[in-house]
Amino acid sequence: MLDTLFGNNPESSGLLVVGSVAALLGAHLVLSFILRSFKRDGYKSFGFVSDAASLLSNSDSVLGRNGVKASVANYEGLFSGARNKVGTTSTEDSIKQREKEYATMVSSFYDLVTDFYEWGWGQSFHFAPRLKGETFEESIYRAEHYLALRGNIQPTSKVLDVGCGVGGPMRNIQQFTGADVTGVTINQYQVNVGNQYCAQKGIDHKCRLTQGDFQKLPEKFEAGTFDVAYGIEATCHSPDRKICFSGINHCLKKGGLFMGYEWVVLPETGYDENNPDHVRVKEGIEVGNGLPTLATSQEVIHALEESGFEVLDAFDANKNVHSDREIPWYETLRGSFTLSGFRMTHIGRLCTHCIVSTLEFLKIAPKGSVRVSALLNATALDLVEGGKEEIFTPSYFFLARKK
Repeated sequence: MLDTLFGNNPESSGLLVVGSVAALLGAHLVLSFILRSFKRDGYKSFGFVSDAASLLSNSDSVLGRNGVKASVANYEGLFSGARNKVGTTSTEDSIKQREKEYATMVSSFYDLVTDFYEWGWGQSFHFAPRLKGETFEESIYRAEHYLALRGNIQPTSKVLDVGCGVGGPMRNIQQFTGADVTGVTINQYQVNVGNQYCAQKGIDHKCRLTQGDFQKLPEKFEAGTFDVAYGIEATCHSPDRKICFSGINHCLKKGGLFMGYEWVVLPETGYDENNPDHVRVKEGIEVGNGLPTLATSQEVIHALEESGFEVLDAFDANKNVHSDREIPWYETLRGSFTLSGFRMTHIGRLCTHCIVSTLEFLKIAPKGSVRVSALLNATALDLVEGGKEEIFTPSYFFLARKK
């Protein structure tokens, strides 16, 4: 190749080698400087392309540079055989192993994906029904404000956010209602990041994150501490919803309301556990989102009733997903070619993957970052397919009252 370009001129070949090394060294130094200068901002998440250099590698990270690769390997081990043979991760033994290791699985998952979620999605880690004429961000706010409305959250309310992520929804709900909101997440990295954002917005006296396991809420809070509780696409991680919901019931005052959005498969609109393609999509969603197994809507309702709640309302908020008045919830994953939407598109995710690959090659990003990016890219395709076929929804709404 060098001979083709420069003939037999060793001097020119040497210049090419030196130039290439210098370019790589220069890129490394520039990206290292960007990494050191990265600062979190409660008003935007990873707002610039340059911030990609800080994915999985910033001053808040709880994983050491050598910890990412090991964490990915441990996580993938809980889904052994996934995407290779349909049905492998749906066996009773496979599900029970994830249920047993759920705390480690979920915390490891969010150690790995939190930065990617913020980079591509923002601080509210959830989907939302979206009306035509509505921006993605407006649909997210509307879904969160709808919970506040149905829960009758007042400025005097004490509210619990179950599985709060980095706290995007709780900050929006606090600013919308004036309530006092406490968020619980099993992941310490999210606590570190979310509390910074609360402080930056000047609401840390009314809004805070704490590390805790939502399967063990009675160990965290006294009985009757909260007026209202909600969970947004979080308790799908629970290995036993009855235990989780019973703990939430413990935390609420008598008559307190609990509402949320759940990830479920939809037998009522076509999901068939005997259809290999449906199982393939279900398993793909599970492996890419740290889920023991997806439930049905009826299983969620049953768990609520068995946990001391009266279910007041329940429906798929995406029931009109293909109405000519709505933009499908999964459309965001296909994205639009706008400055804000590009990173969510399939091509945008591939570009992010290329950036991460380059950063890992240059030893800016820790080893294992590329595998995390690939995992999330594959799962985005499963989510889109599940939404198009109407066999899955991330927005099964419920409203329940403590008896």
